[in-house]
Amino acid sequence: MDILYEDNHLLVVNKPAGMLTQGDATGDRSLLDLGKEYLKEKYHKPGAVYLTPAHRLDRPASGAVALARTDKAAARLAEQFRARATVEKIYLAAVESDRLPSSGEMRDALLIGGNKTTMTNSAARGAKNAALTYEVLAARRGRSLVKIKLLTGYKHQIRAQFAARGAPLAGDFRYAPSGAAQPLDNGHAIALHAWRLTLLHPTKREPLTFIAPPPAWSEEWGKFV
Repeated sequence: MDILYEDNHLLVVNKPAGMLTQGDATGDRSLLDLGKEYLKEKYHKPGAVYLTPAHRLDRPASGAVALARTDKAAARLAEQFRARATVEKIYLAAVESDRLPSSGEMRDALLIGGNKTTMTNSAARGAKNAALTYEVLAARRGRSLVKIKLLTGYKHQIRAQFAARGAPLAGDFRYAPSGAAQPLDNGHAIALHAWRLTLLHPTKREPLTFIAPPPAWSEEWGKFV
């Protein structure tokens, strides 16, 4: 495990692409499983280990994930992520377009489905108002490297909003038009990385910022990352 921070209340890990944050019906080992095994072995804990994710990251994405080590920390982190006032999430992404405006804001109404998030109108039943800001760091050969700040945090939000503007994430077969995506990491990854996460420590109430080193797909962008 790539540990970014650890104390008695909080564990922050750089999740690799292709790994679940938390277990699902597939039965595949998750970041949560590995975290519990790590704590159990390191601290020689008998019985079950308490650990729960404060938020989630899509399986094919990588980057910083915060996990709570106590129920008090879990409750306080959950409230932070709901309110969003003290939480900041900054992502890096490579998108299949070099024609995006150099910076901007995206505001859309989304329908959150089981496997896919779709665009809709704000009057639609169940619509969620999603927002983010972005900055293009570099653009060349039909792709752009983008820094993204999430203002809301809905499932597949970044993937859906960029795809709707003709700029799907590299490697994202779910949202790219047929034939428009090339596989990353044998199809297990998309070019989306939770690069910087800021939150208040759940007990000390001090702001903490965690930076997760970007994965291999970012290497082509060199000094821009």
